[in-house]
Amino acid sequence: MSDFIIATVSSCDLPKEYLQEHNIELLCYPYSIGGEDCFDDCDQDKQNAVYKRMRAGEFVDTSMINEYAYEEFFERLMSTGKDVLFLDMGKHMSSSHINKEKASDKINEKYKDAPNRLYSDETYSMSGGLGWIVDGARKQRDEGKSFDETIQWVKDNQLHVQHWFTIEDLKWLSRTGRVSNAAAMVGGMFNIKPVLFTDSDGRLTVMNKVRGRKKALLTILERMKLDIDQPDGGYVIINHADCLEDAEFMKQKVKETFPNIGQIDIYNLSTIIGAHCGPGLFTIFYHGTHRYK
Repeated sequence: MSDFIIATVSSCDLPKEYLQEHNIELLCYPYSIGGEDCFDDCDQDKQNAVYKRMRAGEFVDTSMINEYAYEEFFERLMSTGKDVLFLDMGKHMSSSHINKEKASDKINEKYKDAPNRLYSDETYSMSGGLGWIVDGARKQRDEGKSFDETIQWVKDNQLHVQHWFTIEDLKWLSRTGRVSNAAAMVGGMFNIKPVLFTDSDGRLTVMNKVRGRKKALLTILERMKLDIDQPDGGYVIINHADCLEDAEFMKQKVKETFPNIGQIDIYNLSTIIGAHCGPGLFTIFYHGTHRYK
């Protein structure tokens, strides 16, 4: 195993146990619910509890990671003397990106004459897509690849991680201003479900809208047939916000469609991602052809 640090944020949507087992450092996003200030530490039991409260009518307010929190985190890691590979969401997915850039610039200036380095470039990914990259980088490290070789692997693969989503209830997007109240109401009346993807600039984009949850899930499966490029032995991550039945349904469909597919892991969505799209958010991530514009 190579001796460098891999670090990420809680929106990587990997479980706490995974991160601890593989010695991946975690910076937690803050949120509040019911007047209580919390941090998403990727504990799936805590995430499940939050989704139950959301289904009961409570709302989650999320916050950016501030510049000081990034700087303090980077300082702690760099003080070990080891190289640090930090993998975060893309700049179009979180306004925290600006704070991260300012903090990393300060730390790199402070440690410019040190033998160890901090790498924290754009990933164009979010949720399990970011988790897919973190897992891949971890495997590179564990196989003995160097810091630079692992960075190159991230660069070579980050725009090949396909991100597909569907949402159960548009009211959550209307609350954050991503769709109008009227559109959410009409969508609810006619059981309209958007199918979304993350494009090559790292922006969340609507591919189309279909009627019915099952239709939305099967539409994602059809897109997967078109763009997966590792149908044999490929790694798939499914994340969900309190819709395990749908996640298990899609896992089975993927296995039936691609009999030689590799590992398929089902994990919770982070509270930070789920807060904006609501319970019932379904996502799937895998290696495919270059992302759509």
